[in-house]
Amino acid sequence: MKIQTLAGALAATMLSASATQAAEYTSILLETEVAKPVAETMKKVGGYCDIAAWMKTTCEYTSGSGEVGTVRRIANRIDEVLVAKTAYSYTYAQPLAPNQYHGTVEFQPAKGGKATKIVYNLFYDLSTLATPEAKAADKERRTKSFQGVLATMKTIAEAK
Repeated sequence: MKIQTLAGALAATMLSASATQAAEYTSILLETEVAKPVAETMKKVGGYCDIAAWMKTTCEYTSGSGEVGTVRRIANRIDEVLVAKTAYSYTYAQPLAPNQYHGTVEFQPAKGGKATKIVYNLFYDLSTLATPEAKAADKERRTKSFQGVLATMKTIAEAK
């Protein structure tokens, strides 16, 4: 009888542990408008390592040349792989991040081609955080941080 009780308790523990391991994906979608055409905006802030200027840090390619498969290292500690690219967008992933972190930066023509809408979408798994409060705080922190990034991108792109 003790073995059955122990086995039942172990099974319940394993089930609850696997439930906490279930992915809880979230997305943060941010946008800003730049008073410059897409081509000009992309020249100033659309390169894969232009993130160094937006985030006031460093960026270097550790492999590749800016095409799909290129790996960039940010702040000498974060590796991101370019996993998709179009004429006006790219998507990157942090392959070693336990939260499945991905981001997409897209440049859309706006106002008849006289302006650009920059769309930044972050996608990641919140299940690596323990509490609802920690999840909310993480999402709020990232939202504020990337709102600042978009503001910096706008400033750089609109500068003469």
